[in-house]
Amino acid sequence: MTSVSDNAPEMHHFGAYQPTALADTMCLVSRRPHLLYVAWGYPPCRGGGVYRALATPNAFAAAGWEVTVLTVDRDTFLKYTGTDESLEALINPAINVVRTPFVWDALETDIRRYSWLRAHAPRVWRRWRKYAEKCKRFPDIGYSGWRPDLEAAATRIHAEHPVDLVVATANPATAWMAAWALHKSAGVPYVLDQRDGWTLDVFSGQRHHTERSRIGRWERRLLSSAREAWFVNEPIRTWYAKEYPALADRMHVVMNGWDADLAPAAAAPTPATRPLTFGYIGTISRMVPLGEFVAGWERARASDDVVAQARAVLRGYLGFYTTPNPAQLQLVTDAEKSGVSFDGPVPKAEIASVYNGFDVLLLILGSGLYVTSGKVFEYLATGLPVVSVHDPSNAATDVLRGYPLWFPARSLAPDDIADALIGAAHAALDADEATRIAAREFGQQYRRDRQLDPRVEALTISAAAAQVPA
Repeated sequence: MTSVSDNAPEMHHFGAYQPTALADTMCLVSRRPHLLYVAWGYPPCRGGGVYRALATPNAFAAAGWEVTVLTVDRDTFLKYTGTDESLEALINPAINVVRTPFVWDALETDIRRYSWLRAHAPRVWRRWRKYAEKCKRFPDIGYSGWRPDLEAAATRIHAEHPVDLVVATANPATAWMAAWALHKSAGVPYVLDQRDGWTLDVFSGQRHHTERSRIGRWERRLLSSAREAWFVNEPIRTWYAKEYPALADRMHVVMNGWDADLAPAAAAPTPATRPLTFGYIGTISRMVPLGEFVAGWERARASDDVVAQARAVLRGYLGFYTTPNPAQLQLVTDAEKSGVSFDGPVPKAEIASVYNGFDVLLLILGSGLYVTSGKVFEYLATGLPVVSVHDPSNAATDVLRGYPLWFPARSLAPDDIADALIGAAHAALDADEATRIAAREFGQQYRRDRQLDPRVEALTISAAAAQVPA
């Protein structure tokens, strides 16, 4: 178990939280409350959920809490997922970061570490491993092996410095077990930041797991004892409230948002010039309709002079790991002849300059009533035209509705995508100043600190009240 707080870099005011409304309450407490925040994906992780994991403990620290973050060692990200080391500079230096070992057998590439079964019968090994994970007392495929080190670390932290509240964020769900361990052993209250959902498939809208399955039973158990449960959008919260009506009053929406210190600068309220650059930033997984976008892009180039002169630049990762997904790599390679280029990942510290090179933004998302995506908020911070290439029922539609420069494809058919691309291209050139200013103002409501403020304030007041004598 290691700590990085002694060598913490200079803090930027990431997700700045102003706790002035809590000053009188905090003056009553005998000591600052101690938060244990548990997250697998914490800087230097480069995954999409890392920004929420970075901002949340920073917000509690700014509100007057002592904060300990419990996560995995840096080598996990260096070895398996890739890193964005610039994010470490944004950790509040007052936060103590405790890192635990993590072994990811499925992604191990050193064959010297393989068992005989894995080396000689890899398919059998994979089936056996999946079955074994499902049979564990806490079934979280790929991650449940983290549980012993995680719980031991949480127990040590609480013994050394009593914890007043645990906030644990998925994915993976194994992170919640630190909260569960302290709650069972010492009565420490906890918050489950479920974000998307465990038993809910956000793409299909169906259950991943039945109520009577191991996972279904664990989810009910964890939710039933939680002080609060957080979800990233209202459709997901509503689904869970219907599934667990007795627990609905403790379920809250804490949307993602754009981070003031990392967001791109809002575009000037002036027209773009030709040739235009369309841009996408994000992970391109197999759920992203990249092939449909390319078909629509080619249709638009064939029918509109402005798009014909434009280019589309894709930035991010092809899949979730350091090795690109072969199918996605082939798609972007084949699209190069149509003016589409894949220019790789963007360190978060350079995100503003990359956005400054775009005239139109491409929101290409997997379909699903419950899918929002974190990048939609960052896109809105720019004030640029946004083309939605996703199912209209996607939850991102609720966020974008009313944005003055939003151009949603009516469907994923090539003609409908082409119409949206053409509309956005001409708006980039011709939209008047009032429309551009209105677009910039629209995005202000989605700053991440404005999403976190209500929950941080409520939990801070609760923690302070717990210390005030009756």
